[in-house]
Amino acid sequence: MTENIEVDEHGKLKCSIEYTLNKVGGKWKLVILWHIIFDGTQRYNALRRLLPGITHKMLSQQLKELEQEGLIIRTQYNEMPPKVEYAISEKGLTLKPLLEEMHKWGREQGE
Repeated sequence: MTENIEVDEHGKLKCSIEYTLNKVGGKWKLVILWHIIFDGTQRYNALRRLLPGITHKMLSQQLKELEQEGLIIRTQYNEMPPKVEYAISEKGLTLKPLLEEMHKWGREQGE
């Protein structure tokens, strides 16, 4: 597979994998996306239960970054008590095949 090598205005190599990791890299983002894509819309506390070991601060930060990247949609309902839900966006849904392949690879390598 031959690709054109692209550079930015400073002569630095542009790398699609680096771009992707800047958007979804880290310990938790892909796992958060997995649960929202495959388990459906999630509330904050449900995500906390699905992610043992994540701190409140880290989950909040990761959700905020995923929302800023346009990968998830945060919906706040003005009711008592307040309710917030996180759903996958159209852009976020484009990561589904990648997550499926990562899951498949991990399952095969873990055997």
